[in-house]
Amino acid sequence: MGLATVVSIVTLGLGLTGRLTLYISPESVWFACAAAVVTLAGAIWSCTLPLGAESDHGHDHGHDHGSSDDHRDAAAASPRRAFATAGTVTGGVIASGVVVAALVLPPASLSVELAMSRAGEQTALFVGADDVTLGVADTSTFGVGDWASVFATATNTAAYDGKTVSLTGFVTPADADGVNLTRLVITHCVIDAQTATLPVTIDAGEFKTGQWVQVEGTVKADADGRLHVDPTSVDPIDEPGDPYEY
Repeated sequence: MGLATVVSIVTLGLGLTGRLTLYISPESVWFACAAAVVTLAGAIWSCTLPLGAESDHGHDHGHDHGSSDDHRDAAAASPRRAFATAGTVTGGVIASGVVVAALVLPPASLSVELAMSRAGEQTALFVGADDVTLGVADTSTFGVGDWASVFATATNTAAYDGKTVSLTGFVTPADADGVNLTRLVITHCVIDAQTATLPVTIDAGEFKTGQWVQVEGTVKADADGRLHVDPTSVDPIDEPGDPYEY
């Protein structure tokens, strides 16, 4: 209960400072904070119980049982007690690891190396994909994830040629000495993070891998129908407070 209390306090602290979105989507923040409050209330309530009350099941534990019944009860309770002890120790070790990590490690976004390692696992499972497949959608609010879905699934690429974009992401290397604008897209939490990449026609040596940039430009279709971003300006920026798309 003490470990759960610490995790709840850390969760509330991250929620109040706006850093909980480094781990979960904004839509889930209220649920995590509400669960933390419930856990804290349960911890406070547990302190009002008399010591040993958790093992009192309301039975009358008299001493009028025969000795053979007592031995059978003890034999049956022994395996249960062993399993309960093993479960308690295992849960305690895992919870302790989570608590130590929460207290020692500073809140941080997922690394560029992880984003690069996940690139190419799946083509386009990002927000807005359902709209894109129905035809040319309103692209004015598209982020890197939405455009990644367009680049991967559009059959009439000429329909997107000339669309203006204003995108934020970090630089990663692409094939043939190219450059990608990259962003991590999460649905619920960082565990399900997927990498969205867009080819951008800029000099591969102009920015270091992992540098965050703001790209203004237009979408262009190559002669073979492939789409890329032709930037009019690429400005280096600091990592945004919310580094993910949803």
